[in-house]
Amino acid sequence: MLAMLLTITAITLAIAYPLTALFRKERSSASFVLFAALLVTVTVEGADLCARFYPEELYFWKQITVIAESCLGPVWLFYSLLFSRTGKLSAVPRTQKIIFPFSLTLIAVALLLPVSSFFYSPDFSAEQLLFLTTIGFYFYLGIMVTLVLALINLEATLTGASMVSRWKIKLEVLGSGGLLAILIFYYSYGLLYRTLDMQLAPVRSLALIVAVVLIAGSQIRGGTGVQVVLSRQMAYRSFVLLAIGIYLIFIGLMGEGLKYFGETFQRSALVMVAFLAAIGLLLFIFSEKAKRKLILFLTRNFYKNKHDYRSQWLEFTERLSSAHSNQAVLTAILSVYCDTFGMGSAALFLCDQERKSYFSAASLELDVAGQTFTTDDPLIMRLNEERSVLNLCEGYGTEELPEPDNFFRSRRLCFLIPLVSNQLLDGFITLGTRINPDECYTYEDYDLMQTLAQQASSALLNMRLTEELALAKEMEALGRIATFIIHDLKNLVYTISLTLDNARTYISDAEFQQDMLETLGNSVGKMNTLISRLNTIPDKKGMPREKTDLLQLVRETVALVKRCEVTLFGPSTAVSVTVDRQEIQKIFLNLILNAVEATDGKGPVSVEVGVQDSPYVKVIDGGLGISEEFLRTRLFTPFQTTKKNGLGIGLYQCKQIVENHQGRIDVISTVGKGTAFTVWLPFPDATSRSAGGN
Repeated sequence: MLAMLLTITAITLAIAYPLTALFRKERSSASFVLFAALLVTVTVEGADLCARFYPEELYFWKQITVIAESCLGPVWLFYSLLFSRTGKLSAVPRTQKIIFPFSLTLIAVALLLPVSSFFYSPDFSAEQLLFLTTIGFYFYLGIMVTLVLALINLEATLTGASMVSRWKIKLEVLGSGGLLAILIFYYSYGLLYRTLDMQLAPVRSLALIVAVVLIAGSQIRGGTGVQVVLSRQMAYRSFVLLAIGIYLIFIGLMGEGLKYFGETFQRSALVMVAFLAAIGLLLFIFSEKAKRKLILFLTRNFYKNKHDYRSQWLEFTERLSSAHSNQAVLTAILSVYCDTFGMGSAALFLCDQERKSYFSAASLELDVAGQTFTTDDPLIMRLNEERSVLNLCEGYGTEELPEPDNFFRSRRLCFLIPLVSNQLLDGFITLGTRINPDECYTYEDYDLMQTLAQQASSALLNMRLTEELALAKEMEALGRIATFIIHDLKNLVYTISLTLDNARTYISDAEFQQDMLETLGNSVGKMNTLISRLNTIPDKKGMPREKTDLLQLVRETVALVKRCEVTLFGPSTAVSVTVDRQEIQKIFLNLILNAVEATDGKGPVSVEVGVQDSPYVKVIDGGLGISEEFLRTRLFTPFQTTKKNGLGIGLYQCKQIVENHQGRIDVISTVGKGTAFTVWLPFPDATSRSAGGN
């Protein structure tokens, strides 16, 4: 009768609560998987209950049980991978990636094989024992392995969570983990004796009831002489070992006393008590409040200092260094404060650029969206004046602390910690919701808060300097490309000025008018293209390349220069290259204009297009030439020029463009006689040419 009552209660709770949770707004994929896991578990419980009370239909009900049991591993394993985890499923360990699809084969086995393949029972109505066959043994072994993996995943989720997050999810982890532990015990017991004892089914029902209650509670909270120095970790672990030892002695005494009530009842009752005691022990161990009280007890009785400064400093540094974004740095600062001082919520406020208010930059379990404080707020003024920790609950640090406003009172905030940099209050941290309300904070806590604040201020300063450096690099890159664009605009303006000079003489010529309009239209189009490039910094490696007739491109460039007669020499056939037409034309236009300026527009200037080892364009002028020293050391250096009004960027830009096309520029110059620039470009298929030459 008790077994039936437990099972019915478990089935009711396991179906009712998940159904209500599914209709909430805050549901997630893990909620649906949890509902499926509980539904499968309920099916096992219900079918086993019917099998016990209707032994003549044993194999019918056990067929349902076996199918449901085959689903236990996959659904609970999938739930453990989704529960409270932000990572993608691609980050799942390789072992679990292999075992998870294997666990799905258990479903196929359960559906394809008859139930008699898994176990047999000569006299089930009398003993309620199922003897496993070889297939049944490996079938339940697979189930147990997947359940163990699910339990490991839940434990990893709990231990990997921050203290604030752990406080919220621990009940659900303990509930679902306790249920998995009982299922593991049940199947391991069966594997050990090769027998499934159906009289242990009420234990599973009790575990299911406790699991649902804990899961519901978790989701609803979503909440002087010789001195002996002991390691804090060792002291805490020693306490845990002592508690587990007492627990085992208690279980032994219970087993000895219960043997007088019969063997069958003894096993069921013993497992029930063991399960409840284990859950109670885990609740105590994972209780942040209990842990905080334990630490205070150890501190008062074993330690001279409350805090282990070395460990906390190393932990703070490690968390800051492991943060890969600015927001992660702010969150790491708050999590260290919460873990160190036993707080359940925290927020960090930073000063805006105008130093007129403080805005919320990060928070942990605290709603501070849109909250700001002005510099004339009484608490902020006192914080700026004191430059020390303010205790809003006890008035530490000042005799007349201003009354906290509704923001601090409604959120039960306790401390304001200043963040000072360069003698300015850059921001502050506020802490609240003490995990242990009875804990008293002393000067030692305030000193550590202040010390960590100094480290936090340095981290925030580094973060701000990094942002400024990144911005400076962007501005530098933009300035560099703007210099190139200004130079190109200068060349285009020069061609327009040449056209205007000629217009004074030939404006009445219809052919000149048409040519002038085309020149002005092309120049304006190129100017607009150059100006639009100020929005982005071009990637030279991504320049659009196309097959181009080099002779035709040079002919078009020469046509832009009308102030001076430029002689063009070239072969009768096309010279093919694969280049970015606009970028390469910049080179030719710049070299031709330089030649024209070097001869004061009087010439001679000639351009030769040809092919030797590779295609080339040579621009020759009879100007003043370039000195050997300038030619050797400064010719292609940015902002170095021999012109009176030059920018010194043209030849540097030409060299960059040519090198990005895997070409080169040669220069020969004689002072007083002139200069020759030769631009060498690769063939359209330089690789095949090179191979053929070898």
